Amino acid sequence: MKQLNRIKIVLVEKNKTAKWLSEQVGRNVTSVSRWCTNDSQPDLEMLFRIAELLEVDVRELIHVEKINRLTL
Repeated sequence: MKQLNRIKIVLVEKNKTAKWLSEQVGRNVTSVSRWCTNDSQPDLEMLFRIAELLEVDVRELIHVEKINRLTL
């Protein structure tokens, strides 16, 4: 599965746990764990809330891959 978010990485960088995040956003630990493993994704509103809680720009929570384009 493709890595779409970096929630788990940022949680580690901020010395926070999935349990802490689940308490902050009012979701069960299982849902947050699935976000951390990229088995599911939070909606955009939740992603912005997570960024706010972790005091990061929302772009730090998203994997961005460069797309190589062929020039014709």
